Amino acid sequence: MTSRTIEFVISPKEDGMRTGEILRLRGFSARRTAKIKRTENGLTVNGAAVGTGNVLHSGDVLSVYMPEEGKAPRCSPRLMGLAPVRYEDDDVIVFAKPVNMPVHTSQGHRDDALENLFAAVCPGMAFRPIYRLDKDTSGLVPVAKNSHAARLLQNNINKVYFAAAEGILERDGVIDAPVGREDGSVIRRCVRPDGQYARTVYTIIKGNGSHTLVRVVPETGRTHQIRVHFAHIGHPLAGDDLYGGSRERIGFQALHCGEISFVSPVSGKEVVLSENIRDDMAGLFE
Repeated sequence: MTSRTIEFVISPKEDGMRTGEILRLRGFSARRTAKIKRTENGLTVNGAAVGTGNVLHSGDVLSVYMPEEGKAPRCSPRLMGLAPVRYEDDDVIVFAKPVNMPVHTSQGHRDDALENLFAAVCPGMAFRPIYRLDKDTSGLVPVAKNSHAARLLQNNINKVYFAAAEGILERDGVIDAPVGREDGSVIRRCVRPDGQYARTVYTIIKGNGSHTLVRVVPETGRTHQIRVHFAHIGHPLAGDDLYGGSRERIGFQALHCGEISFVSPVSGKEVVLSENIRDDMAGLFE
């Protein structure tokens, strides 16, 4: 298994603070800090081992050693290239996932998931995707390379989807309707009064009389939220036959995570990525 060592230069604002306080400000959980503290040379300052109670000063170099936790998934080198890497640093990697590829392995997908590809690209690391896309939804998927990065990225990634809805949408809009599991189904969701709060904002990009291409920002992250919301207003996504969409012109649901932005957890670098919609989605408007 791999490990990660992070170095922090103590800033003037942190001068006189204790190691534990600085780690808390830098986003380390109490649980993670306790584990690092128990690791040999888990915390060092200017090369010397320290504890969480040591007082640090401006200019000191605090090194944090984090052994890998978790089991690495099964590796499938044959998947290399199917989900291209769009960004990578020491703490996060972003894939452009195609349709017909699940994010996680399951009973029917033991070695053809993004999880298996990640194992080939980043051997020895546990798989920590920040969010999940449905198997037949394409787009950008960030994966944290360690638990510290996963914690800091959770709920801190801005996502924009692009969808082709059936029919003509007249104006930009907001769909504010609670989403819950449909009675008698394990997979299907629906709008229901006792569902979880869900809000989707969309703007129209273009239409052709039969379909409308929209830019979608889900302000909440309910399962199948975008698909359910557009079906609820009478405009199911093209290809989404689970929620009433037609597959006459497209074989997979016309939903694509095309823009994300985030701050890389340790470097502080702002990352902005975009991925063009799929050819089959674009073909609906030709």
